[in-house]
Amino acid sequence: MIISARRALILSTPIWIIGAATGAQAQAAADDERAIIVTAQREAMLAQEAATSSRLGITALETPASVATLTGDELRARGDVQYVEAVTRAPGVTASSTPGDGNTALSIRGFGGHGSVMQLVNGVRMLPAAGTITFPFDTWNVERIEVLNGPASVLYGQGALGGVINVIPKTPNLARWEGDTLASYGSFDTFQLAAGLGGPITRSLGLRVDGSYRQSDGYVDRGDSNSLALSGALEFRPNDDLSVVLRHDFGDNEPMRYWGTPVVNGNTLDPSIRRENYNVGDAVIDWRDHRTQFSVDARLAEGLRVNSTSYRLSTLRRWENLESYSYNPATQTVARADNFGIVHDLVQWGNQTSLTLETPLSGQTRNTLVVGADLNWIDLDYSHSFATDPQNDVVPATGFDPGTFLDTVGLAPRYRTATRVIAFFAEDRLEITPRLSLVGGLRYEENRVGRWNYVYNPAGTQIIGETPALAGGTEAYKNFDHFTWRAGVVYEVTPELSLYGQYVTGVDPVGTLTTFTTSGAQFAFTNPTGNMVEAGVKGLLPRGLGQATLAVFRIVKNDLTVQRVTNGPLEQIGQQSSTGAEASLSLNLPFGLGLDANAMLIDAKYDDFASGAVDFTGNTPPGVPQASANASLRWDATQQLQLRSNLRWVGKRYTNNANDRRIPSFIVVDLAASYALTDNLAVDLRANNVFDTNYALSAYGSNQWLLAPPRNYSVAVRAAF
Repeated sequence: MIISARRALILSTPIWIIGAATGAQAQAAADDERAIIVTAQREAMLAQEAATSSRLGITALETPASVATLTGDELRARGDVQYVEAVTRAPGVTASSTPGDGNTALSIRGFGGHGSVMQLVNGVRMLPAAGTITFPFDTWNVERIEVLNGPASVLYGQGALGGVINVIPKTPNLARWEGDTLASYGSFDTFQLAAGLGGPITRSLGLRVDGSYRQSDGYVDRGDSNSLALSGALEFRPNDDLSVVLRHDFGDNEPMRYWGTPVVNGNTLDPSIRRENYNVGDAVIDWRDHRTQFSVDARLAEGLRVNSTSYRLSTLRRWENLESYSYNPATQTVARADNFGIVHDLVQWGNQTSLTLETPLSGQTRNTLVVGADLNWIDLDYSHSFATDPQNDVVPATGFDPGTFLDTVGLAPRYRTATRVIAFFAEDRLEITPRLSLVGGLRYEENRVGRWNYVYNPAGTQIIGETPALAGGTEAYKNFDHFTWRAGVVYEVTPELSLYGQYVTGVDPVGTLTTFTTSGAQFAFTNPTGNMVEAGVKGLLPRGLGQATLAVFRIVKNDLTVQRVTNGPLEQIGQQSSTGAEASLSLNLPFGLGLDANAMLIDAKYDDFASGAVDFTGNTPPGVPQASANASLRWDATQQLQLRSNLRWVGKRYTNNANDRRIPSFIVVDLAASYALTDNLAVDLRANNVFDTNYALSAYGSNQWLLAPPRNYSVAVRAAF
């Protein structure tokens, strides 16, 4: 089925392009919203509803929090085809991803990984297994990405002290049929074929389907990859009071089987091994995700609405790799270790339902109240082949035989877990005056995790039972419960300018909730808690010139696990913090010029943290840059020609708690030009990393850098109708 779907997509895309390009000439691109190159002023997203930051149905200007929106059209115009490169255009968001976490881990405001930065798809919370999430990975079907910076546990539960990312896919257009296609080819024999179509089947029933296939030989040896992303949605909307949506998303992703390049003393890259891949020749990384979602939004009466979303997520992931490398420049050799075979077989069921009540008050003010519940069931079967005689060898730094994966134990189920999450939440917005409002929220959540180890027969070939794997094998369950809240105030100086402040609490898990296991003293640990104080200003610039935001904040995370002396007891008494500022600016300038820019500056550090006899107090947590910035300059030279330049800067990041190993800062520049052959057909030319900078996207451990692509080029043909 997967092969036939890929072939159908590949064969049909050129036909789509030809069909979309035919027809009469349309009017000027600035006046036609279906034009292939949109040269009109960019929409002011602050004036739009930001669903990720609140269920109250308020705009970003009315929300006492930092929320940014990246539209899918802008991401595709920049050439950001992968999820992580797209979302790191938002203020304060940087990559910390590796193949071990699904290539999706991020850092926000000094806190990183899937335990501190939560990820949603269409508002649905995805719970990681062993710190891993593998969907989404492609931006083709994205309508927009919303980023909420700062603790969001009061909205979505544990695991969001740094922030929340919500990827919102395209939905059916019940007004008219519309479609788009893309075919691209570039360096490293990289190509992409994509198509999408949506519109009304009847006056009340709409359809949307999207598909994207990518393949590449990669920029390191044996760096081939391929992915297929498919999505479809049906919406039934008989009137403005009722909307019913059924959608399904599928992803099959085989990324590069590349775990990084070893560096000298953990700090310096040897360019001579820039293109080497030290994994075994038959390595496997394969992730398949299915997501089904059914949503109902209905107005029950004047001022009373109900929203209910049910969903099922299934994930099957497989790794077979030799992952760790140490480079000796004196002997020009690389020592390899850590052969890991792992399988995640995970299913998540859930429902989130809320009721919204709007009550008019005196004059033009009103009160809006949301109450609801959030339920999740997650079942995981975890398989591995961690060998008792691990695969260790030493190979020449270049010109070596990669060898094959050694598995003496066998990849088989080792344990299963069952996670149950139940939460009740409420939000309220009280308009004291037409300009002054109070926004508050609270959430109570209970997590229950059970874990059982599989027991095999003496031959190790058949499961004959299972034993509890928590609390030293005497109890199968561990319960966590927590209460979080926030209180904020917004003052509208003018309808286009707001001042705000908030205090919010949050919770992160101990490790990963769905794969929690421990014994002895750790079993009594609770989830680390935190809080944030934030103040800011955001507003629309006059005469449609653009928008700007500024936020200052301080986040404190308590209850870190600390070991004061070697082999001493573990205590939950540690603390880390982050103090900083974020700013963004979007300008629509004369002569067809436009600028989008943002920057983040923070002081992230351990306030109290030790491991063994080593005190790391005052050091910066690994993977966290103290500064980052993005800038995109566009020039609509004519209605047919658009030029773009994109800049990304990320400050230095440490790769260990001691801060004696680090990834240097980097600046990377991309250039692009788009030319509209007709109002519905365009050609894009791109040059990425134009200065051929050697830089690392992230690190795997403290000794390996996952390097970004060198300078590369691509050409694409796009069609829309």
